[in-house]
Amino acid sequence: MIMINAWKRAAALGAATVALAAGAVVGTVGTASAAPQHHPTPAWSRHCVVVPGHWMRVWHPEYRGHHHRAPAGHWTHVWRPAHRVCHR
Repeated sequence: MIMINAWKRAAALGAATVALAAGAVVGTVGTASAAPQHHPTPAWSRHCVVVPGHWMRVWHPEYRGHHHRAPAGHWTHVWRPAHRVCHR
């Protein structure tokens, strides 16, 4: 009698596990198909310009150095190489 109850319990647990796994798979497929799709803008609708290389002013804020001194913030010039800028 005890052995029969154990087999019944194991069968019920196995069936519940299979049903839960099947529900998870179906739920994942449904969620993936309902997710919004990202469609990139076609290249012809963008306006792209090649900007030549140029020097740019960059502000470096105050910071604590290795010796715990705080030099004041300052402007420096940084070379920005040629790059493409696209606007939609």
